[in-house]
Amino acid sequence: VIRDDKELDIAIEQVLLNDVVRVRPGEKIPVDGEVIEGHTAIDESMLTGEPMPVEKATGDTVAAGTINKSGSILFKATRVGKDTALAQIINMVKRAQNSKPPIGRLADVISAYFVPVVMIIAVASALTWLNFGPEPAVAFAIVSATTVLIIACPCALGLATPMSVMVGVGKAAEAGVLIRNGEALQTASKISAMILDKTGTITLGAPKVTDVLVAGEHDEQAVLRLAATLESGSEHPLAMAIVESAQERGIEMGKVSNFNAIAGHGVQAEVDGKTLLFGNEKLMRERTIELGDFVEKAQMLAAEAKTPMYFAVDNKLAAIIAVADPIKEDSIAAIKRLQHNGIRVVMLTGDNRATAKAVAEKAGIKEFFAEVLPEAKSKKVQELQMEGEVVGMTGDGINDAPALAIANVGFAIGTGTDVAIESADITLMRGSLHGLADAIAVSKATLRNIKQNLFGAFIYNVAGVPFAAGVLYPFLGLLLNPVIAGAAMAFSSLTVVTNANRLRLFKAQEH
Repeated sequence: VIRDDKELDIAIEQVLLNDVVRVRPGEKIPVDGEVIEGHTAIDESMLTGEPMPVEKATGDTVAAGTINKSGSILFKATRVGKDTALAQIINMVKRAQNSKPPIGRLADVISAYFVPVVMIIAVASALTWLNFGPEPAVAFAIVSATTVLIIACPCALGLATPMSVMVGVGKAAEAGVLIRNGEALQTASKISAMILDKTGTITLGAPKVTDVLVAGEHDEQAVLRLAATLESGSEHPLAMAIVESAQERGIEMGKVSNFNAIAGHGVQAEVDGKTLLFGNEKLMRERTIELGDFVEKAQMLAAEAKTPMYFAVDNKLAAIIAVADPIKEDSIAAIKRLQHNGIRVVMLTGDNRATAKAVAEKAGIKEFFAEVLPEAKSKKVQELQMEGEVVGMTGDGINDAPALAIANVGFAIGTGTDVAIESADITLMRGSLHGLADAIAVSKATLRNIKQNLFGAFIYNVAGVPFAAGVLYPFLGLLLNPVIAGAAMAFSSLTVVTNANRLRLFKAQEH
């Protein structure tokens, strides 16, 4: 840590917020922060499961627990102690491992009936030996009742679910999938329909400006300057693409006033005394702005999987700015995996129909809904649920949060917004859609393991009780020894624990 221009070696617990920390090659990042000097490559596989180091430069964020592979950097601590991403992940995994899926309550229900029944059998066994057994009848009665109680002890039933959940959640975390609770772990195995948001989920969420079609006497540089100034306050990926494009061309931006975001349509503001409108065709029609043959041009751009946006200055069309957001390299393969597993894949986007269709075709998705407003996303989830589907929703933005919350299982892309991550049941740290298929595969394997454990534990106990009560004595003269019953009971627990640990060997289907 650098304090008062001196470098000090201190314990991690003593690092304070806004401290400047130096990390050399090969060292671990101690706390979360933002790089203020230097350039390096950081191994984030511990957080994301992604083996390739990630390039970091000034302004980029670094996370505690990751490893600095090459250069020396200085960064400012932004989150320390229990607030770091690593600490929150550990806490989330612990909570999930301690939570109980619905199937776990089955063990409680079984135990609620099983224990009283066993008590009755133990008393009945003792009375039977006292009244009809050979001498010493009291000794035989005590041994029989004790053996029944020992062999029927439902320890294995109690271990069946938590052991599998603990291993399953840990296994998912290894693959960069963070499961918040046991219910999500169980429900994920039943998903029959998966809704995918387009921007940032199927696509990179880092679009680039591809075309600027100027209308009338307007100049491309001037249009881009006004558009970039208008969008400079927005965090939407498409807005950021326009700002970045202007910066790459060395265009200086002006000042914005009266900024107003029109949900699902676009934005409005004033720059240099001019009223600017930037958004979709619906917004232009509402404001009665003449579009002429630019509608056809926009449709041609959309057919190429580009997103055309209309830009108007003082209620007159100034340009169409087209932005393209490339599909992630592994999205197509991940979607095929989901479809191969019998899951109905649906794409939702606020984008226009032509662009949505082009992206859906490239990604191999047959069913898609375009021009969906943020509030309508949750309605689409409900519609699928009404059709009897168990719905998974995957998204990364604030506008996806209501749909993530209402879905049977919400999956948030770890590279997305905090609101989306908080609303979801499962977080994909890698940002890859392969995490969806991995999460569902781990869920199915864990649920199968729990069922095996419950069946094994229950059958073991039920089968052992008659022998402990002395059912073999009249035929073979054999009465089970309480010591052997104790060993058998311990062995049933050992069987359950061993079976749960088999999950550690589980590997999801290769990508």
